[in-house]
Amino acid sequence: MIWINALVNQDKAHTQVSDMTQSKQAEENIVGEETIEEVAPEIEILFEDDDIVAIHKPAGLLVHRSYLARRERFFAMQLTRDKVGCHVFPVHRLDRPTSGVLLFTKSSEMAKALCEQFAEKTVEKHYLAIVRGNMHEAATLDYPLKVELDDLGDKDVDPDKAAQDAVTSYQPLLNTEIPFASGRYASSRYALVKLSPYTGRKHQLRRHMAHLRHPILGDTTHGDGKQNKFFREHFSVNRLWLIAKQLTFNHPRTGERIVIEAELEQQWLDLFKGLGWEDEYLASDSSYLIV
Repeated sequence: MIWINALVNQDKAHTQVSDMTQSKQAEENIVGEETIEEVAPEIEILFEDDDIVAIHKPAGLLVHRSYLARRERFFAMQLTRDKVGCHVFPVHRLDRPTSGVLLFTKSSEMAKALCEQFAEKTVEKHYLAIVRGNMHEAATLDYPLKVELDDLGDKDVDPDKAAQDAVTSYQPLLNTEIPFASGRYASSRYALVKLSPYTGRKHQLRRHMAHLRHPILGDTTHGDGKQNKFFREHFSVNRLWLIAKQLTFNHPRTGERIVIEAELEQQWLDLFKGLGWEDEYLASDSSYLIV
């Protein structure tokens, strides 16, 4: 087994740690006499060899071009292609507001092989999320979800289509309580949770946690608007608190089991301090949150 994170190098694979500088890729828009420079998001390569490449996708970045984002200039697929110098093929997706491990291949053959692993559910996916309320018991939720439709892309889909199987395991890791009045309560409680989806339905983790009445913070579609507003104003960060932390799969050429892990972004570490989790987190490597 090969274990990859942002601090590890392996033979025939390499890790490139972002220097957190702005990308040289930029486009200029001329508005009147003002020049507005739009800078591409910086992506971090977590793993690369002759067949596959994995990046740490920033929150807010779309995976690829879409009719829903005609005004967008930058996409994870194009930025990865430009960075590695060859065409790349997506094998799975992350929602735009979700950050973390995103996997591509360098050939259609490798893409087909990895897509089969996703379809056969041999790929392990682990996420971290911050949710409303304290949680104490680990469990698996088997709760079918109806397809979420959008007006354009799904206009030909039957809105009465039966709900699809959707299964998620969840494990509470840390709990906290802070003096922010919420409704009839004088304080607010939050939890850091590991989420492991066994199926890949649209917005599955966000919808499942909302079903459990522990919505993910920053979720503007399925979450708690009052709590989201508090997080934006108090912590000065506007994002979905969900990260694809770890992805495990069989290398399509060698058969080796590959484990790729994204380090928590600085936003997460800063929030941990604000929630009183700094000592508990910094006492160990972030891998303890997953293993």
